[in-house]
Amino acid sequence: MDGKELEILQLIEQNARMSAETLAKMVDLTVAETEEIIKELEEQKVILGYSAVIDWTKITETETVTAMIDVKVTPKRGVGFDDVAERIYRFPEVRALYLMSGAYDLAVVIEGKTMQEVAKFVSQKLSTIDSVISTTTHFQLKKYKHDGVVFSDGEEDQRIVITP
Repeated sequence: MDGKELEILQLIEQNARMSAETLAKMVDLTVAETEEIIKELEEQKVILGYSAVIDWTKITETETVTAMIDVKVTPKRGVGFDDVAERIYRFPEVRALYLMSGAYDLAVVIEGKTMQEVAKFVSQKLSTIDSVISTTTHFQLKKYKHDGVVFSDGEEDQRIVITP
């Protein structure tokens, strides 16, 4: 991977809506070259998708409960943690899943409509998987920052920006 590809990836990660024309100017390539690099990165599964960071708390009808669940599992011979991880990430409630170091093996992020829905997921779906030994559930109370974006309470942003 060359420097131009890395530059394009970094720019897309910051703002996936940036046009090919703008990207091309920023990395000093033609629009056609930029579009070709993006197409190749998508085909190679380096770029897996594009998403927006949304403050759902500003939409009162769509409140959800987010929980982070620490999961201790017994890895299976020959496949390690991959088999149980696949079983977990296939549930539609699961928003993210990570293999972790430390006291727990997996970190699962799920969303539900209520705390009871999250509790039901843990007790009826997650805990019943053969390899799962134990779980610890943490409910998200407030989001301050996500994917590099700071969430504010609607007040004027107090960040200090220093420009060269």
